[in-house]
Amino acid sequence: MDENEMMNGEEELNNIIILNDENGEEVPFEFLDVVEFEGEEYVVLLPVEEDEEDSGEVVILKIEDTESEDEESYVSVDDEHTLNQVFELFKEKFKDEFNFIDDEEE
Repeated sequence: MDENEMMNGEEELNNIIILNDENGEEVPFEFLDVVEFEGEEYVVLLPVEEDEEDSGEVVILKIEDTESEDEESYVSVDDEHTLNQVFELFKEKFKDEFNFIDDEEE
């Protein structure tokens, strides 16, 4: 997900939200949490339909307000440092609820 993404209205059902990808296709995600980092809010999502190669990887998007009170805009984050810090905060908060696997790149 590289471009601005909008939540499809208030489509939130059992912690599932639907986002539109860069091709305009609907993609379901499980909402995990909102993490605040350096005065900004980031949403942590888990793809519902996991690709085998992306199994268990979360998606972190920055939350931006829109003119409509009923919608938020989710924007991809390009800064690797910010992504890592947000994920570390998420892991610390949920260390007792999730089994995190360290994937050290060589």
